[in-house]
Amino acid sequence: MKGGQRFVGLAMREGSIFSCTSNGALRLTQLSPESTEPMSSLASLPMRLCEWRLAQSGQNFAYGGDEVELSIWDTENAFSHKSEVPPSSAESNKRKRGDQLLPGEVWRAKNIPNDHLSLRQPVRNTALTFLQSSSSTAHHDLLVGTASGNVRRYDTRAARRPVADWKAVGKTGGISTVEKGFHDHEVFVADHGCTLSALDVRSGRTIYAYKGISGAVSSVAPAQSFMASTSQDRFVRLHSTFGPPQEVGQQQDHKGDVLDKLYMKVTPTVVVWDDRDAIGLATPDQEEEGGDDVWDTMQAVESDDEDDGRQESRKEKKTRKE
Repeated sequence: MKGGQRFVGLAMREGSIFSCTSNGALRLTQLSPESTEPMSSLASLPMRLCEWRLAQSGQNFAYGGDEVELSIWDTENAFSHKSEVPPSSAESNKRKRGDQLLPGEVWRAKNIPNDHLSLRQPVRNTALTFLQSSSSTAHHDLLVGTASGNVRRYDTRAARRPVADWKAVGKTGGISTVEKGFHDHEVFVADHGCTLSALDVRSGRTIYAYKGISGAVSSVAPAQSFMASTSQDRFVRLHSTFGPPQEVGQQQDHKGDVLDKLYMKVTPTVVVWDDRDAIGLATPDQEEEGGDDVWDTMQAVESDDEDDGRQESRKEKKTRKE
């Protein structure tokens, strides 16, 4: 990659590795046990990308960026069409192609209405995630974070504009990452400050925020009851998670907390879980049983006081013999 470019997306599915850079270079690398060398295919996407995500089905992917609207593509058609590098949304407006889909593109979002001064709203998409897995390529539910700190929800069947726009979710520097949780209606949002919080996507309300984080969170990986995160303060943290209440507006009884953290010699940027269901955390009962086993296998060692007493008794015996 050239200077100033970076990876904005990486995914693997059924022996195929997808990687995307900020300048719109999408690469598909197919790993085959029959061939010693992998086969690669390239596709051209708009430049100035900030995030790229592959859908759970693998049939579609989505991206967004700086003056690049949220867009959904068909994965197979994206690599079958050898077209020129697509223009950004600003260039599209100049060429009067803002509503025209590109080869392989199946849906594109529309910018929100102008502000109260009738000025165009800038497009600053910084993070995105798929909320629901759908077998239909025409229906997707996505969440997008912006540089202004807003979180927007899109339903491709309802409209091209967001069906919900929650203001000021990110407190500092805009949204850095959004990730769907394992509980229903749960999503985790982090900004470029020190804020990492759980959000209820039914109302956009923050149900709780994690304390004790002193660096911007760069990546989160939710599991069934836990979540891992990496941050710019060089810590990898393990968090507890609790799903939103059953009814919208109810008070949250339990809140997530930082369970443990590990300091790294380098700044971690991405964290993922492996394919195992259990993560090897012992319950308090297991810890007590394990502690008893350790004590049973330890060799008995006498204390210093007992050793001093034995030495004094030996000296007294020697003086008596003399």
